[in-house]
Amino acid sequence: MKVVVTSLLGDGFEESLLEEFPGLDLVFALTEEDQAKEIRDADVFMGEPTRDVFIEAQRLRWLHCPGTGINKLTPIRELVDSDVVLTNARGPHTGPMADHVFSMCLAFAHRTNEMMTDQKTHVWDGAKYTRSFIDMEDGTMGILGLGGIGMAVARRATGFGMDVYAVDENPIAPPPGVEDVWGIDRLDDIMKISDWLVITAPYTLESKGMIGAKELALMKPSAHIIIISRGGIIDEDALFHTIKNKKIAGAGIDAFEVEPLPKDSPWWDLDNVIISPHASSDSPRTYEGRREIFKENIRRFLANKPFIYVCDKIAGF
Repeated sequence: MKVVVTSLLGDGFEESLLEEFPGLDLVFALTEEDQAKEIRDADVFMGEPTRDVFIEAQRLRWLHCPGTGINKLTPIRELVDSDVVLTNARGPHTGPMADHVFSMCLAFAHRTNEMMTDQKTHVWDGAKYTRSFIDMEDGTMGILGLGGIGMAVARRATGFGMDVYAVDENPIAPPPGVEDVWGIDRLDDIMKISDWLVITAPYTLESKGMIGAKELALMKPSAHIIIISRGGIIDEDALFHTIKNKKIAGAGIDAFEVEPLPKDSPWWDLDNVIISPHASSDSPRTYEGRREIFKENIRRFLANKPFIYVCDKIAGF
């Protein structure tokens, strides 16, 4: 059986695969040209192939996405219409991403991003911060998408003494620490009550642009938005004008619809925005966990057992 691996390489990963699965024809392909050549007779492909690469496949049975979001793969109609099983690596990223959410929240709440600027310019000005911090305790955190990331954010929010509400396409009974979980029909309600609105939903045809100028206008002037899952769920033009005109207090953004963010983007120059380069999950634990999920699914594939983390190619997650 031929397995083409294109991602999560390094740190001894290749050697560990060769050692554990000596009977497999393992091929490590980095360039798109090599991937297009090697996928032709591959049974398994691990990575995010372009459409040009995928359509070269002649006997592919399983495609494994090394991360969580499959929005780069679902536009490949040939994949969606095929019998190829698509799996992903949900889980290991949730803790680091939830931590990143609170790093942004706390930076706004205690103005630590401004303090770092003061430090670099050797400024000691305590009066500037007098009575200006935001109390996290008793604030309301709204979460759009109560999946793995959203649940991890909720657990941390309860530790800060916050009231937590969530909106989800498939609402569930509220887990411990969450006041309520509403359907998408109550999106307006969560926009109104949130002091901190965290976007943790997957990017799908249904979620694209679901928050626009109308929804943003419902938010408190003191509210902050944290975008941690994918860009494009909020209409970025509407969000930019909302923030620039100080209709809300600010935003922490780890994911934009177009990445990398262009150097001439006006987003860079907004004082009440914190930008990180889609790096919220980049911890050693995330990579270790993703590698282990792939190995476990190889074991299951070889043993004819059901995969873990099979994706719905139509739904997009």
